[in-house]
Amino acid sequence: MNLRTRAPGRALALLEAQARATAWPADPSWPVRLAEDLRELGADWRESAQVCADTAWAARAAGHSVLGLLGPEQAGAAGLDPVTARTYRHLYLSALRYDFRTRALQEFVEQLPSAVRSSLDCYSRALYAFALLGQSHQVGLALMDEVLAAAGDHAKTRHVLLHGLWLGQDLDRGAERLLALSSGPPFETGNDPIALFRMAGALRRLGRYDEGLTAIDRALDLLPPGDITVHADLVRERSLIAAARELHQHPQARTGGTAA
Repeated sequence: MNLRTRAPGRALALLEAQARATAWPADPSWPVRLAEDLRELGADWRESAQVCADTAWAARAAGHSVLGLLGPEQAGAAGLDPVTARTYRHLYLSALRYDFRTRALQEFVEQLPSAVRSSLDCYSRALYAFALLGQSHQVGLALMDEVLAAAGDHAKTRHVLLHGLWLGQDLDRGAERLLALSSGPPFETGNDPIALFRMAGALRRLGRYDEGLTAIDRALDLLPPGDITVHADLVRERSLIAAARELHQHPQARTGGTAA
């Protein structure tokens, strides 16, 4: 199949490659097919990030995580063509991210040969920054700024960094940074439910509970029907905001009585 000529547009060709990869998630050969399709398309890092992140999520949701198909040896194998190497790396690192395996992600990147590490694409560096931020390593903030400067308003990259800021609890001005990133481009329209979810968490940490409830309610309204896993996360965040707001308004509830 020639994806360059068969599909009427490049976006459609990428969707076709993603559909082929997700059609049979139990088939262990789908990462190889996806790499072949992206290589045939000559996909750049942005296109690879889009397809690989969504495909890794779909495989996980179907109970066939990429981590059961690709290990660090395959994801970091030498001698592969650049697009294939990047495809495997994006799939593997995305799967580690979705499982919150920040230390394993960090260790994988740091064991790569120095020549490979120095030439990592922007999305791979964002995933590395996620691992550092998620462990509250302050060095992740500098890497995040570098990635943001290179990635522009690429949504998938910014979502990775939002995830890291949201997960890290002891970062310098972490909540303020999370709020700024979740409300900046390309999320300023307020139509991305996951960005709103991250924003709500930042507002809760800043004690801005009413704004947090508004953000999380908007996120729930925008969430696609049937997305059970993400819906549960949003409902949990709403409960946390409501509980924090109640404690703030009625501090005696913390001790079960009035202050002496």
